[in-house]
Amino acid sequence: MRTFQEFRMKILKAEFTRSCVSPEHFPNGDVPEIALVGRSNVGKSSLINSLLQRKALAKVSRTPGKTRVVNVFSVATDDAMLPHLLMVDLPGYGYAKVAKSVRAQWGPMIESYLTQPARRRTVVLLVESRVPVSQDRHTMIWLRSIGYLPVVVATKVDKLKPSARIATLRRLEAELGLHEDESFTVYSSMTGEGRDQLWGLLKERSRT
Repeated sequence: MRTFQEFRMKILKAEFTRSCVSPEHFPNGDVPEIALVGRSNVGKSSLINSLLQRKALAKVSRTPGKTRVVNVFSVATDDAMLPHLLMVDLPGYGYAKVAKSVRAQWGPMIESYLTQPARRRTVVLLVESRVPVSQDRHTMIWLRSIGYLPVVVATKVDKLKPSARIATLRRLEAELGLHEDESFTVYSSMTGEGRDQLWGLLKERSRT
């Protein structure tokens, strides 16, 4: 696991711009894109709101599987090196109670977006710190296979017992099969822990 610098990002503007239901709606410009991937109920919407310091920009639902389209948010920052970016929330995978016909649409939608050419796209793979699943590892392997080196974020870290935290996170890294040069960090949307560290990683990736 690499070390990295923290980065305090001030958000000047953040707004929802569109819901994409087919590839022709996907962003196709030259603005850096931050794509969030993860299973249903991993906390993607909560992380977006926390990261962008907005209370209800992304709709948070108690029902897993609610995000069924690709949602795009436009963000303006105070940083001259990263003044504008798009945050892209992809449908969550792995929720069995959603109708099979709906779940069957998610895979192609995610794959269509991620395999669309983009000069500056960073993929963030969210995994729950307490409950890693085999689908997370399979997703990690697939992302590597199509050319991404995702930033892995362990969510809901505030729910870990302090005495078990280090061992739990090390086990999570091992179960995901993370390499030494791959980025791994923790996040709590409740406390804001990890916000500056994650912005540091995203800025570094978006500039390359």
